[in-house]
Amino acid sequence: MFESSRLKCGVLCLIVTGVQVTSPLPNGTSPRIAFASHRDGNWEVYVTDADGRHQNRLTTRGTQDRFPLWSPDRSKIAFGSQVGGIDWELWVMNADGTKPRPLCSHIVAKGFRQWSPDGARIVLAAAVERDIEIFSVDVGAGRLNRLTTSPGEDRDPSWSPDGRHIVFSSTRDGNSEIYVMRADGSELRRLTNDRGDDLSPAWSPDGSKISFVSGRDGARDIYVIRPDGRGRQRLTIGAQVTKDNPRWSPDGAHIALQTANQDNYDIQLVRVADRHRTTVAGTSAFDGQYSWSPDGAQLAFISHRDGFDAVYVTDLAGKHVNRLTSTPSLNPEWSP
Repeated sequence: MFESSRLKCGVLCLIVTGVQVTSPLPNGTSPRIAFASHRDGNWEVYVTDADGRHQNRLTTRGTQDRFPLWSPDRSKIAFGSQVGGIDWELWVMNADGTKPRPLCSHIVAKGFRQWSPDGARIVLAAAVERDIEIFSVDVGAGRLNRLTTSPGEDRDPSWSPDGRHIVFSSTRDGNSEIYVMRADGSELRRLTNDRGDDLSPAWSPDGSKISFVSGRDGARDIYVIRPDGRGRQRLTIGAQVTKDNPRWSPDGAHIALQTANQDNYDIQLVRVADRHRTTVAGTSAFDGQYSWSPDGAQLAFISHRDGFDAVYVTDLAGKHVNRLTSTPSLNPEWSP
């Protein structure tokens, strides 16, 4: 469900699902996990070591702060901040919580957004005059740049690893299909043409493939395709993948995905080379909101298995699971 409201910059903005000022972490600092916690009475952004130690609160304002997303160099964190109990704005701060500032006012920061590989921009989807389009935000200047103009809904933008292209889904030609364009919005190309909806595209780390979710054969499954639209392969059968954006492992060997079985949600991995699928988190409670560790050896995720939503870390076999938080927590994001 999308929400929208009017921006100071004169457009209606909304961030789709999946999300920096300049104080780099000290040299040698281990990757950390940013997350949102309700432990102090309202939602705020925290960071923790991967073993749950040294949990530090970064935001301290009276508004609700959630949806943290690290910049590629770990120096900044973008996050959503709720204003007046209604609208979610897109904010950015140093990785130590200093110098928080809004990037654009009255954005609903509750969906997928992504930093550019060079950390200069954030790509997102925004509602303009009842239409949803792709925008990028210049982090330094806070300037919004509209990249698409179509009568359909353009969603789920994802940068290519070299930062030169953006892949996204669009209903401009009827049902949802996958498109790619240059980072400035030019040279638009359609990659898929199917009777079912194609959604949630994501570029592989080496730029050779694009994964996406498709309902073309009934159940939603994971497919991959080359950036030129050729070489399409189906990786799962009957997975019932949710619309939450699947995520490639840092080495490109696996794709993490969320599956739905009636009201239950689990986290699975599919190995790209041979399509082997395994369950990493599969309790009778909700398991989702996953993020890869930078070495690809673990996943941080949210689970309700202990009676409340908490941050957990697991190995890829799902055998060594460690709970990091003891109060309601959401939106874990591992730093690069």
